[in-house]
Amino acid sequence: MKRQKLIDKLLTKPTDFTWAELSKVLSGFDYEQISAGKTGGSRTRFVHATLPPILLHKPHPKPILKRYQLEDIIHLLKQERLL
Repeated sequence: MKRQKLIDKLLTKPTDFTWAELSKVLSGFDYEQISAGKTGGSRTRFVHATLPPILLHKPHPKPILKRYQLEDIIHLLKQERLL
């Protein structure tokens, strides 16, 4: 799926938005995914050279993001004028 279509999908806060889709959207904004270390568990950080990091728990067992996570990500991306 094209990145703009994924962004449009993200903005609708769907109940089936996956971790892979989020990773693709954020990488398009030059965010890089890194794990939080050996004891980080499912905690993941998306870092950017000049913008604040995005900290999330990777959903499991299903890779579907929760609504509050989508809302937080949308808020941050709008706050940083990426959306």
